[in-house]
Amino acid sequence: MKSVSNSRLIVLTSAFLMVFGNMAFFSNVMEVYPPSLKNMVFLASLAVVFGSVTVLLLALVCHRHTTKPVLILILMLSSFASYFMDSYNVILDAAMIDNAVNTNVAESLDLLSFKLILYVVLLGVVPSLFVYKASLVYDNAKAALFSTFKLLLSSIVILVSIVFLLGDFYGSFIREHKSLRYYSNPSYYVYSLGKYAGSFFVDEQVELKVVGPDAQIPSSDEHRELVVLVVGETARADRFSLNGYERETNPYLKGKDVISYSNVWSCGTSTAVSVPCLFSIYDHSGYDKNKARAIENVLDVVKHAGVTVLWRDNNSSSKGVADRVVYEDFRKPEKNPLCDVECRDEGMLDGLQAYIDAQQDGDVFIVLHQMGNHGPAYYKRYPEEFEKFTPVCKTNQLESCSKEEIDNAYDNAILYTDYFLSKVIDLLEGNGDEFEAAMLYISDHGESLGEHGVYLHGMPYFIAPEAQTHVPMIMWFGSGFDEAEADVAELKKNMHEKYSHDNIFHTVLGLLEVDTSVYDKTMDLLSGHGDAEISTTEKDNELLMNDKEKVAH
Repeated sequence: MKSVSNSRLIVLTSAFLMVFGNMAFFSNVMEVYPPSLKNMVFLASLAVVFGSVTVLLLALVCHRHTTKPVLILILMLSSFASYFMDSYNVILDAAMIDNAVNTNVAESLDLLSFKLILYVVLLGVVPSLFVYKASLVYDNAKAALFSTFKLLLSSIVILVSIVFLLGDFYGSFIREHKSLRYYSNPSYYVYSLGKYAGSFFVDEQVELKVVGPDAQIPSSDEHRELVVLVVGETARADRFSLNGYERETNPYLKGKDVISYSNVWSCGTSTAVSVPCLFSIYDHSGYDKNKARAIENVLDVVKHAGVTVLWRDNNSSSKGVADRVVYEDFRKPEKNPLCDVECRDEGMLDGLQAYIDAQQDGDVFIVLHQMGNHGPAYYKRYPEEFEKFTPVCKTNQLESCSKEEIDNAYDNAILYTDYFLSKVIDLLEGNGDEFEAAMLYISDHGESLGEHGVYLHGMPYFIAPEAQTHVPMIMWFGSGFDEAEADVAELKKNMHEKYSHDNIFHTVLGLLEVDTSVYDKTMDLLSGHGDAEISTTEKDNELLMNDKEKVAH
């Protein structure tokens, strides 16, 4: 093979990535800047600008013996990035990378397809072979440094010149269409990888902060509580017939006296963000992963009060929430008796009555983490007998299915969740003589089903469509619940008020009647308040106080 310089190989790789690896980027840009003579000039300039950015990135890390390994790694990663952005129109930010890292084998296999293999081979393996076989010319250290300097300088000059010449276009592009840059491959996912890696390096290692060490069940509470919190997966509020959806997706819950809240919003657009945030004392505006790791959550608070806590999981994990409570994994047939193509959510109820019977005193709090509507293989999320809406999309390549087929498969999974929740209520009803029983269901986030070409979830929150953040929430109370504690008629009057994941921490404390200084009645759903909020600053100040009744460092 003809010899090639280090700089030329970098430029060739960057050009290849820009031409073949950025279909999602240019298709999204063209929706904002539709084809015209002026716009085509701008689109061509974008290819040069982002190509130059890629050259800059690669030139900084490709030197002599690092060139081939780095370029091959970038080509392989970019082939995966191209597939997911082209197929599902997702954005590969730090949260999405966190999701990918925490995805288990079964979830990964759901994403495997012939199209993915084709992308990896054509956009990853083939150009990587070219890079591997290229005969690189190795300059001496001084010449190599000068060559890199020329490449960097040339890229900067090109960038500055184009942005200056087309200032009007780039002013609009930068100010008004920031989200379009998130589709650039590989520059944005490289930035996201750096951000994700940086999240593990905190300046100071702190001990776990204790939340609510003063928590207790008041002596005036003469009844035992049994509360089940079901954490849903990827369920949309607008797909529940209880909320007005035209299809009957809630035939089982319709016969129960439930409260379906129709105006509820998630803390994040992915499980890795939403689940820890759901149980955290921090609200959406004040939450971040590192803060959550360094502080106890509501499960710890109720444990301080003497409540027995159990987490059963049919999803990937608790995302660190259940690290300090009893945790049971129901993703395998050894534990879950209801497994066919995958283990079913209903299997989490197996042996649960025996567990409840074994708790001779005190309150019991159980969390059931569903597989729910996890995509893209919605057709796997329910047993065959729940395939009510047909035809269904029977592949993980959603873009190859019709909107009707995707909707049918997704709605069938909602129907199965409806059935599962009714079984949870049946179990609780059977314990009405011994406990004040209640169920709270809320999904971690929603899902895009092809609207505007977007699939799945995980979009940055500030640009995420409503489908990914508007979630269902349902409450049910057993007959043993005192009307003063949960007046169902009064609560139903507020079922259309705005609530969010921020309310769950305090609502759990309210359901279990836990008395603690970190409880805020205005955030408790049982109090009937609407969109009440405590500012992040107020919460941070409260948590940093030396008052031992609130938080001990």
